[in-house]
Amino acid sequence: MLSQYMEEFEQEPFEVGEFIERLTWRTNNELQNSEDFNPVALHDTFIQTIKDLKILQEKQQSKCERLEESLRQEEESHAKKISKLQERHQTAIDWFGQLDEKINSVAGKIMHLGEQLENVNTPRSRSVEAQKLLSYMSEFLMAGPVIVNDIFSDPVRLNEAADVIQKLYAISQDLPPGSFAESKRKIEKKYDEVERRLIEEFATAQKSEDIERMKSLAQILSQFKGYTQCVDAYIEQSQMQPYSGKDIFIGIVPMCKHHYEIIKKVFANPQQVMSKFILNIYQLKLHQYAMTKLDDKKDEEKYLRTLYELYSRTLKLSSDLQVYMSTIDDDLLQKLTQQIFMKNLAGYAEIELRCLTAKCSTELEKFYASKKHQKTQTTKGFRRNMEVLIATRANINIAAIEDYGGETFLSEELAINMLQEAKASLKRCRLLSSEAELPGNAIKLNDILLRFLMHEHVDYALELGLQAVPLAEGKVFPQLYFFDVVQKTNIIVHLLDKLCNSSVIPCVSNTPKYSDYVFKKRILMEQIETKLDQGLDRSISAVIGWVKVYLQYEQKKTDYKPETDVDTISSAACLQVVQNLQPVIVQIKKCVDGENLQNVLTEFGTRLHRVIYDHLQTMQFNTAGAMCAICDVNEYRKCIRELDSPLVTQLFDILHALCNLLLVKPQNLQEVCTGDTLNYLDKSVVRQFIQLRTDFRIIKNTNYLKGIIE
Repeated sequence: MLSQYMEEFEQEPFEVGEFIERLTWRTNNELQNSEDFNPVALHDTFIQTIKDLKILQEKQQSKCERLEESLRQEEESHAKKISKLQERHQTAIDWFGQLDEKINSVAGKIMHLGEQLENVNTPRSRSVEAQKLLSYMSEFLMAGPVIVNDIFSDPVRLNEAADVIQKLYAISQDLPPGSFAESKRKIEKKYDEVERRLIEEFATAQKSEDIERMKSLAQILSQFKGYTQCVDAYIEQSQMQPYSGKDIFIGIVPMCKHHYEIIKKVFANPQQVMSKFILNIYQLKLHQYAMTKLDDKKDEEKYLRTLYELYSRTLKLSSDLQVYMSTIDDDLLQKLTQQIFMKNLAGYAEIELRCLTAKCSTELEKFYASKKHQKTQTTKGFRRNMEVLIATRANINIAAIEDYGGETFLSEELAINMLQEAKASLKRCRLLSSEAELPGNAIKLNDILLRFLMHEHVDYALELGLQAVPLAEGKVFPQLYFFDVVQKTNIIVHLLDKLCNSSVIPCVSNTPKYSDYVFKKRILMEQIETKLDQGLDRSISAVIGWVKVYLQYEQKKTDYKPETDVDTISSAACLQVVQNLQPVIVQIKKCVDGENLQNVLTEFGTRLHRVIYDHLQTMQFNTAGAMCAICDVNEYRKCIRELDSPLVTQLFDILHALCNLLLVKPQNLQEVCTGDTLNYLDKSVVRQFIQLRTDFRIIKNTNYLKGIIE
């Protein structure tokens, strides 16, 4: 049993409750023959198990004590071993210190001996070298042709020959010119010959990309006066290969990166060599490439695009190559760029202005040609004013209004095309104009855009739209196209504002030209808004005038004063008016936006209210007619609800309340007049409506109107 208990205790995790449950279950299984639960047997099992567990505990405790004793003994053994190792380690450190002192002493003696040997050997080696130089010098001092020494004819000994001839050349510079002139000439000739051979050898090594040989030759040539020729030869040979086909810019940066790594390894002054490498690219390759591309100015638009592309790509190239330039040449690339494009930048602004003018003019001509319209000089409203005056005084229409079949002569596509052209011009202007000329050039470009887009297109369309608005108080429902003009004008103005904010203002902000820009734009917008307001006013007047005339001629007196009982429905005239007004309201809400929309709808509603109010004042109402009038006003209220104007809604609510005065019994007039809606109205207004009742003469002298008509 003890081994079984150990197996259960070693299980992870061990649960005491589960152990007791298993013990109980085993006990019950052993008592299968007994029908009843036997607590005594279970108690005995628990007592026996407790005894077994105590025995097991004692055994485990004894085992733990033996293991702890063994561990303590092993620990003491390892501690003794570590102590011995520490003693040996300290002894080794002491020996190492003694050895280091001896090594330093020997090294000091060796260095002293080396210095003594060098002091003895240096004069000797210099004497040997001087002797060799004198032997070579003697060959050049002898009369007649120079005897070619092996050192100067053997290609393998070219480095040695370069060292000798360089020293001989330096010595010859100190010789007097008289008797040694011939010798100096021979030395200089041989000097030039060796120098040329070195440069040729350098070029050969460059072709095979032998970096070590190039580095060695460059170091030797650095002592010669023709060292710059070596650098020039490297640059010329490096740039002989095509950069990258027709597009020169693609291959320049990779080429510079490749050769910069070589230059750092080969030359002692890599920054100076790299600056000259890049300088050669700008002054020869880029300059020639730009002049070839910009030589043809017949197509000015193409010329401007090419100039912008070349200049912007050159600036980016300068930015990419700046990492290879020394701090002394910090602005060299910028100066080189200006030199390349100096001639083109000087006349840029004039070409840009001329090109934008031509593009905008062409766009306008194409648009009007597509509409088969010949632009005419507008009369600035004089003819229109005369027509209105004659029509008002003589009650005739002397001429038909020309509405061009509903054509607005405004094109969003045309505006977008012009704005795109202007945006491209302003983009080029920001890059190609100098800092001092940028604000002025931007203003000139903006003036061209305003001239063609706003004055010659939008303003012209507004003038035509104003003339096309029908005259007020016509008998035929007016065809209104000016709302479409308003919508398109708003769109064009929004597009213009967007362009100005993104392309014009950044060019002129914080400059004296900014105030000039703001002033011109404000004057232009005021002119546009004035004509828009004038056209909206005329359009509203035309609609409201038609309502007035239509009700005057089509509203029958019997509608509100029927001689017999009729069904209580709205009058035909009212329904026709509402039917015609609803599309107008929809059109206004579609074409007008912002605060202007609410103002226009409110103005439209107040004028409509005035016309209907005045119209009702011309009628007489009996009870059945009053019911019809209330139905008419309810129709008008449904119609004006689409205006979303609290003021107009209030006006028609009051009108509805006034119409109730036409219907209520005489004895209830006092109560209605003192209600919430009519209580604050002027008594004269209330009195005027009461006088429209057919029974007014009967109730006038009664007490029903006491306090109302007094």
